[in-house]
Amino acid sequence: MSIPLVVGVDGSEASLEAVDWAADEAVRHDVAIHLLHAAARNHEASEVIGAAAQRARKGAPAARLSSEVLHEDAASALVDKGRNAFALVLGSRGLGDLAGMLLGSVSLAVAARADCPVVVVRGAVEHRGARFGSVVVGVEDGDGSGTAVQFALREARARGCRLVAVHAWSTPFGAFTTPQASPWYALEAHRRPPEQVLDDALRGAAERYGDAPVARRVIEGPARQALLEAASGADLLVVGARRRQGHLGLQLGLINHAVLHHAPCPVVVVPQV
Repeated sequence: MSIPLVVGVDGSEASLEAVDWAADEAVRHDVAIHLLHAAARNHEASEVIGAAAQRARKGAPAARLSSEVLHEDAASALVDKGRNAFALVLGSRGLGDLAGMLLGSVSLAVAARADCPVVVVRGAVEHRGARFGSVVVGVEDGDGSGTAVQFALREARARGCRLVAVHAWSTPFGAFTTPQASPWYALEAHRRPPEQVLDDALRGAAERYGDAPVARRVIEGPARQALLEAASGADLLVVGARRRQGHLGLQLGLINHAVLHHAPCPVVVVPQV
């Protein structure tokens, strides 16, 4: 049996939206759905699981469905289940989050610690469906984006839509001294041209998922802005995360924090393998 999509549910509308998204994803990839509720009190659990199961069966009536209630910290329970999951799917906010929070504390903690892809279901209903026919992936210079690109290409192929690969770069201060100065990446031997960064990141993954159309975007400017603008016309935004040296968890960084808090569509954080 294939490993399941694990969905964290707590009775909030955001977690039910995560169940809806997971149901569609389970149909696309023919995987099971496992509903997980970390409950402090017994009497709430059956109602929460029952409502989530009803939504899941409505969205994916043929999918294999299971559920579980654990009496422990929600983030720890989800991270533990994520060690054997296709992905973890979470709402952007939970019942216990303070008013005005852009992203729930559990969702952020799980995104920073999980071993598998973490989907935070954000945005209005049109962005949570397949209206735009586009999956966006952020590509950085280095080795932090390889697994994210593979995930994004697989998603684009499963959805029958295009992949938009975005690489943003900025000119270092003082790199241009005259109008005839060489490009900044020609001045720094250890850096690659932005176009090459995209080509290198896509080359290996495209051999496995080559039938998905790919659009390349090289943008001079802040990566956060470039990704959020690209996500305005996307059904899904995928970003990678490196392992922190000498520490548990991932190095989310400012860019990942920005898209997790502000993206207009669901966001997937994919750990670099």
